[in-house]
Amino acid sequence: MTAGLVLGIDIGGSGIKGAMVDLLAGDFATERIRIPTPKKSTPERIAAVAARIAQQFSDQLGDEPIGVTIPAVVTHGKTRSAANIDKSWIDADAQTIFEEVIGRKVVLVNDADAAGIAEVKYGAAKGHPGLVIVTTLGTGIGSAIINRGVLVPNSELGHLEIDGHDAETVASAGVKTKLDLSYSEWVPLLQRYYSHLENLFWPDLLVVGGGVSKNSQKFLPKLTLKTPIIPADLRNRAGIVGAAWLAADSVSNPDPV
Repeated sequence: MTAGLVLGIDIGGSGIKGAMVDLLAGDFATERIRIPTPKKSTPERIAAVAARIAQQFSDQLGDEPIGVTIPAVVTHGKTRSAANIDKSWIDADAQTIFEEVIGRKVVLVNDADAAGIAEVKYGAAKGHPGLVIVTTLGTGIGSAIINRGVLVPNSELGHLEIDGHDAETVASAGVKTKLDLSYSEWVPLLQRYYSHLENLFWPDLLVVGGGVSKNSQKFLPKLTLKTPIIPADLRNRAGIVGAAWLAADSVSNPDPV
């Protein structure tokens, strides 16, 4: 992997954020720029906003690709799903669209994968030698599987079926908010989800991110699991940092297709 400063851009449902990342430190090297996500969030309109962010850092960009996250399954540069973005992303040649609009090489990655790899390379699971599953508790449940430091991309563990329901429809932080559940009322739902996850994958470590992780002391200690479960460190920086790391890593480990 190349070292130095790499631009990471994190695309969310309400905002598109970007910053130069110092890959040695695993943190922002500049102030973060945020631009609201267009209401009609098509690939072309999102790419245009990403181009505006890239232009702000034009004098700091090197030869490395720009890393961009998207809340979608991404296979070989194509987006296969659309979570909280326009349905026109489904099966779009999204990476090529970004590259044509921005005018630079882009590495497009799933947002939860970016957050997960950031936690393993720089955050709560830094240097962990085993199987780590990172979950993000938000409107839904995002996930990333990293085994011995290597990302297994595009896991959708928030969509595991539990008791006849899609897991994220009964256990996400969004459900907690919608139903106005206390942490004590939410814990049994999380217990059911993480026990199921543990029994399927037997990870060595579980890391929990998302905005609610800042209050992790109110719910994580109440879970009874065989696997250690800890809060994420990087929180809202993780997507940008992970996108930059994966972009740099692609130089030495390119997509085989």
